[in-house]
Amino acid sequence: MASFPDSINENDIGKAKFIGELRVPVAPFDQKSGRETWTVAFAPNGSYFAWSQGHRIVRLIPLTKCLKSFSVAKAGESTNASSLGCRSGQNSFGGQVIPAADEPREHTIDCGDTVWGLAFGSSVPEKQSRCVNIEWHRFRFGQDQLLLATGLNNGRIKIWDVYTGKLLLNLMDHTDVVRDLTFAPDGSLVLVSASRDKTLRVWDLKDDGNMVKVLRGHQNWVYCSAFSPDSSILCSVGAGKAVFLWNMDKYTLMGKLEGHHNDVVSCEFSPDGALLATASYDTRVIVWDHQKGTVLLELGHLFPPPSPIFAGGANDRWVRSVSFCPDGRHIASITDDRLVRFWSIEERAPQAIASLPNGLCCAFSAEGSVLAAGTRDGAVHFWESPRSIGSLQHMSRMSLRRVMSTQQVEALAIPTPLRDYLTYKVI
Repeated sequence: MASFPDSINENDIGKAKFIGELRVPVAPFDQKSGRETWTVAFAPNGSYFAWSQGHRIVRLIPLTKCLKSFSVAKAGESTNASSLGCRSGQNSFGGQVIPAADEPREHTIDCGDTVWGLAFGSSVPEKQSRCVNIEWHRFRFGQDQLLLATGLNNGRIKIWDVYTGKLLLNLMDHTDVVRDLTFAPDGSLVLVSASRDKTLRVWDLKDDGNMVKVLRGHQNWVYCSAFSPDSSILCSVGAGKAVFLWNMDKYTLMGKLEGHHNDVVSCEFSPDGALLATASYDTRVIVWDHQKGTVLLELGHLFPPPSPIFAGGANDRWVRSVSFCPDGRHIASITDDRLVRFWSIEERAPQAIASLPNGLCCAFSAEGSVLAAGTRDGAVHFWESPRSIGSLQHMSRMSLRRVMSTQQVEALAIPTPLRDYLTYKVI
């Protein structure tokens, strides 16, 4: 068994450029569980980076400051610990430098229990709450509001003000671990939580965090959920082989995508909403046309491809996480074979790889230039994303697919090769 097909020489695959690393000091007795970085997140406006560094702690760091500290360390201007604990060599957490009044501030948040899920949410004032009695609300979110939601081991969800580090809301309704959180991208501050209690719950933070709906359908733990870019569809995956699609206008199940042979643990839509990537313990990432329920691309992590029986067991190539780059052309995956892979949707082999022992999760920055990945030892690693200028064809396709479904494109009176390109059949 190999990580790449026989036709590909691993030495010919590009190596992703390592930027830096975030670490926390480790006590002699603190060598086992409890230190895992289960989730990492970038603020949608690019201002902050957050990660769960284990033992109830979430760290909020101004992203620009963090990336600058990596550059300084590489240039040899600083060999000791910086205020961020960022390192390219042997740096670790040190004392905190007080920023200027107008600079974003770092925050260390004690959430009171193990943190499994993180999500940033920002408000758009003209997006009204579904609640009629808006005048009774305790919180009035402004245009510059930036929130961080944390999902905890005890089933609670805590909402924090990113700029001040203060606790705003404490949401209680789940009966088990809140494994994942996701905000609707339309600025409505609608939050969806995925839990081991087999449910997804929809919360309206503009209505003081009131729960709007419980989505039931999963028979086992729910691991991950993701909104489509227009916030109309929610994808959810969990301990099962099916991918669930929900209509978020009616809060109803639209359908299921079948094709994986093991638990599906991660999902994300492409920036134009035309594609859906799902990662599974069956050693594969599948890229779907979710609007038609068809498989467009399979990204394998074990070769020769395992049989469904072997893929459904402990095959040591479990894919832990998948993330779609904002450029719409690249995908990153984290796997148990100690590698992070950068894929192009135009190729079936990785465009670049990097070593990552014990990887658990990954996420691209808002502009897509950086990938962050969390590990079992509480660390976060950063790499530069593959850089290339997107073709005018691809950018035009993304613009069109943001407003047109696959069925609408297929109904256009255009040549077949162009129709196939616009519906991603040529990938």
